[in-house]
Amino acid sequence: MQAYKLNATIDESGNLVLDEPLNIAPGKVEVIVLQPTVTTSETLGKPKKREYKVQALKDLLENAPPTPPDFDPEQAKWEYLKEKHNL
Repeated sequence: MQAYKLNATIDESGNLVLDEPLNIAPGKVEVIVLQPTVTTSETLGKPKKREYKVQALKDLLENAPPTPPDFDPEQAKWEYLKEKHNL
């Protein structure tokens, strides 16, 4: 099965209207619709608090600084290994 990604619009009557022509052979196709969702500021607020059985783990995780959005775990692993093995 071949996949194509393109943009489309749903009109007032519920029909799917493609924004650009698709040059493929006529026939039945399977369509998956991905609709963007609106997020509110309430959902982006404070994360839910978790319950921990070990107090030390609770203190560590609750007081840890948040991970920056541009954090790359693979790059962090590589930096650690370079330092550990003097590369």
